[in-house]
Amino acid sequence: MTDDPDQHREPGLPPKAEFAFPGPLRDRLVAAILDGSKTATTGLLAEYEHDGEPLPSIGRRSTVVDSDDRPVAIIEVTDTRVVPLGEVDISHARDEGEGHTTIEHWRADHEEFWHSGEMREALENPHFTVHDTTRVVLERFRVVIRLPDPS
Repeated sequence: MTDDPDQHREPGLPPKAEFAFPGPLRDRLVAAILDGSKTATTGLLAEYEHDGEPLPSIGRRSTVVDSDDRPVAIIEVTDTRVVPLGEVDISHARDEGEGHTTIEHWRADHEEFWHSGEMREALENPHFTVHDTTRVVLERFRVVIRLPDPS
């Protein structure tokens, strides 16, 4: 997820929160946020550092956008911590709402995303890879407002 306070946003809305890149994965993640099954997310500390973004803090609100960059909900951070990737537990993985029943399945899906060409391009590192010691940002959140469908 990226959360950039300087990105263009509608007046009166908190900074934009983007889950994954636009496309099918983002669409699934946004749907899971809206139906309440996704209440957690994991980001790379390296991505926050690369983008010069502040880490999420409890109480911070963000506007979730869909693949068409339309605001769909406002979320509020309820918990955040930075841990080595090898310490992510199954409770957090389940709360990400992607149907993971084992930490191995969760990790395989996340590694596929983090090792993708899009992520390596975003990090400006064509050889980026994660290991057990890679620092990740674990974030828990709740939907505070579902925004009306603009269509």
